[in-house]
Amino acid sequence: MKIQKLTIIIPAFNESEILVNSVHRLLAIEDQVAEQHADMLGMRADIVIVDDGSTDQTWSLVEKLHKENPRVRGLQFSRNFGHQAALLAGLQEAVKTADFLVTIDADLQDDPEKILDMVSMAMDGDEIVYGVRNNRESDTWFKRTTAQGYYWTLHVLGVELVPNHADFRLMSKRAVNTLLSYPERNFFIRGIIPKLGFKTGEVDYKRTPRLAGESKYPLKKMLSFAWEGITSLTIAPVRLILCLGVLACFLSIGMVIYAIVMKILGLTDHGWSSLMVSLWFVSGIQMISLGVIGEYIGKVINEVKGRPRYTIQTIIE
Repeated sequence: MKIQKLTIIIPAFNESEILVNSVHRLLAIEDQVAEQHADMLGMRADIVIVDDGSTDQTWSLVEKLHKENPRVRGLQFSRNFGHQAALLAGLQEAVKTADFLVTIDADLQDDPEKILDMVSMAMDGDEIVYGVRNNRESDTWFKRTTAQGYYWTLHVLGVELVPNHADFRLMSKRAVNTLLSYPERNFFIRGIIPKLGFKTGEVDYKRTPRLAGESKYPLKKMLSFAWEGITSLTIAPVRLILCLGVLACFLSIGMVIYAIVMKILGLTDHGWSSLMVSLWFVSGIQMISLGVIGEYIGKVINEVKGRPRYTIQTIIE
């Protein structure tokens, strides 16, 4: 498969400490790709940086990098819309001219050298190439355990997801256009891409520590992202509530039979503790159920409103 143009998309939020080094490294990798595939005449490569409402000097650095090298382009959000929105905005802009698009985080903890392998696999016919971590030795025990639990939970709920894959991937123009045709606002990219159905491949890599700056995914944000993925891709939690309701009905029938038997035997001395425990337990289940259902109703409201996923303030072509 011939590639006329390759674009690397970088979502960035307060990445001023590392952005310049990352961009220079990616430009060098693009040069390596062009050199390895010199037979593909006319191949071009550039980088699109999406500033997700940064409050530091990230956008100033994007402007400076563009002046130094026109291959660096930029989009600036009017405020912080989130990592997924930044990825979508970058894809929306880059797919206008690129044949293949690579997304990678600005910290380059995902091995950018694997882009060379991704391009080779794309030339062989793969339209989506996932970057997959081959180990989690660099993670803490807590993060490693919760990540495994998350993938297991999604699998049980029937969600098709590539384990140990974040947002480091290569996609063809056709795959990106198909992804962008999905109209929903509650967009969980990692879960939707496997549903596209195109030929896929994987490259393994070992994640490296950040060279500078702080992680933009603390525990609170990771939990929110995990819940967003579950509620965006499956209604299994609502079905679980139905199952709990049915189970509660059967238990209540059992308790009625138990009460009748106790009445007949004359053993009807009920304690205050058991009554309170039952009330708190049932009330807790009701509140959780209402919360889960409310979450889905809220998502439906957002879809009906049809608000834009993001607002672009500035574009550097």
